[in-house]
Amino acid sequence: MKTVEVRRMIAADTARIWAVLSDPAKLASGRLGVTRIEGRIGAGERFKLWSEASPGRAFPLKVTAYEPGRRMVWEGGMPLGLFHGKREFVLTPGPGATDFHMREQFTGLLSGPITRSMPDMQPFFDRFADGLKAIAEGGNA
Repeated sequence: MKTVEVRRMIAADTARIWAVLSDPAKLASGRLGVTRIEGRIGAGERFKLWSEASPGRAFPLKVTAYEPGRRMVWEGGMPLGLFHGKREFVLTPGPGATDFHMREQFTGLLSGPITRSMPDMQPFFDRFADGLKAIAEGGNA
């Protein structure tokens, strides 16, 4: 099992950050490492995401948890549980800022060989968090 995660304190309220996380156009603005999204992001929705981490490849995902302003989970993978990715976004409000935490866990029978062949995901997670912070704090949300 492999896990990648990132945290940032963002000087914005949870509603402002959520407005970015739940909007496909804002996610694919070019500042978060997401190049394209087809579909809607909402409770139970399915969508496809393209990222700079794997150019040219679409990742079909499903929103399996959707608690506006608090928590969202995207999941996808291979049939029969051979490989599964679960990305969780958690927003925790604080005085004058919000703690943003994004975590992805890869599991399944093929997770070892697949994750060894993947690029290092940490720079992509850092870019996403830094871009989200810039958008939310800069007033472009």
